[in-house]
Amino acid sequence: MSQKQLKEAFISNLNGTSLLEISAGLSLPPLCLLCRGLLLILYYLHHGKPVSSRKYSLLLDFLVLVSPLLFSCTVLSPVIFFIPVILAAFCAGIFSKIYSQRKWEAKVPFGQIVEEFQKACLDPECIPAITVFRVYVNVLTSISILAVDFPQYPRRYAKAETYGTGVMDLGVGAFIFGNALVCPEVRQSSHTTQPRFSSLARQVFSVWPLISLGLGRLLSVKSIDYHEHTSEYGVHWNFFFTLALVRLAASLLLAIFPRHKAWLVALALAVLYQLLLSATSLKTFILHGSDGRDSRLGFLDANREGLLSLFGYLAIYLASVQVGLWLQQQRRSSVRGWLGALRGLALALVVLWVLLQLCQACGEPVSRRLANLPFCTWVLAHCLLLLGWFVLADLALVLTKLLVKGSSVPCCWEVVQPPDSRKKHGMEAGPVGRQDKLSQLCLISAINKNQLLFFLLANVMTGAVNILIDTIHSKAAFTLCVLHLYMFLNCLIMYILHAKNIVLKFW
Repeated sequence: MSQKQLKEAFISNLNGTSLLEISAGLSLPPLCLLCRGLLLILYYLHHGKPVSSRKYSLLLDFLVLVSPLLFSCTVLSPVIFFIPVILAAFCAGIFSKIYSQRKWEAKVPFGQIVEEFQKACLDPECIPAITVFRVYVNVLTSISILAVDFPQYPRRYAKAETYGTGVMDLGVGAFIFGNALVCPEVRQSSHTTQPRFSSLARQVFSVWPLISLGLGRLLSVKSIDYHEHTSEYGVHWNFFFTLALVRLAASLLLAIFPRHKAWLVALALAVLYQLLLSATSLKTFILHGSDGRDSRLGFLDANREGLLSLFGYLAIYLASVQVGLWLQQQRRSSVRGWLGALRGLALALVVLWVLLQLCQACGEPVSRRLANLPFCTWVLAHCLLLLGWFVLADLALVLTKLLVKGSSVPCCWEVVQPPDSRKKHGMEAGPVGRQDKLSQLCLISAINKNQLLFFLLANVMTGAVNILIDTIHSKAAFTLCVLHLYMFLNCLIMYILHAKNIVLKFW
């Protein structure tokens, strides 16, 4: 076989992994975030100041936030269930060190600290977990799209051919989920009255870069005869087109139906689509179509997976809009309020998990290719799990910062004064100014500021590496070097742009 055929075969006919292994892997990003925050607080405790060097800040963020993920999806994948335990034990050790070495005047009983923690006020305008979720989905996706071409990346993590739950299958749905959390319908205040189709008009203007990128990817892949797996989206389709159309369709539906009923529209759409898959020949058409997938037989037949899976992705998007509304418009301003939100997320997670088991027992397994009801349920359940873990990690850092007064962690909640006492004590500008200064030293903020560019650069670099290197026959050490260099270059570019306050977005 040619090199192109070898690479296509390398990512084809796979069946995914277990739900438990994916859940274990999803616990790593929150633990990395917690570890980074605890290390910064420990540094402040010993030196009385935050890390001031941009160079060391970037290296710390990369080594703690990104590098463990590269190892866990390659050479450490056989022991993936032990890595969260090791990271959790390391975090517990750092917390114990901070607790025992804090200044003597701060050594109050732990029960009093917990009571103060529950009463602490947080900025209701800021939900760091949403930002971190979206950044980490981008980072994990960028790692996977290149790592999947190396033999050290387990085949069970790659996209499943027809049925199955691969890590990369979840990444596609998580990208949809993350976009919906910050869509115009969510950001729009419930107290303001705007024209019904105003959000749709904004989406029409904002999706043209995605369509342009989709066309650019299509032309470049066809022109250089780059390897591609046509059963993912079809002959001409790709994920950029899917994301653009889902955003447009969702804005249209949310202009017709009330925003706070988005979950009902999502449920109706997912169930109706599943009924069509089960009761008609639609499933057979998507999985088989014409034997040769000849585009001359019709655009729909050539791109049936990409076009018909839009219904499932649209259901995920609408349900995620509901999650975003619930998180951002409740305006929780205290730790106690967010502990209640965690209970709500846990309840929703249990309901989705039960629904997933029922769907698979009575219907069919998860299929990204079909974007069926089990796939939608699985994506939503694991996205809520990851989001909940990020909230929990942020709250743990808030508790630790109460032990070390004056410490701060970028992209984490700052404890603020209650609204009635803020003006009285003249502290309105203090925390904000300090957080803005520290955010300049944060890799998460840097990637968040140019997320689309980060993803685009990852795609371009992935193509370049595959053209220049025989990835299939690479050794482990060489693979790790290439992946680390690839991710570090991308992160460094984002970091430099952030340091210069450059945002490459004008739509």
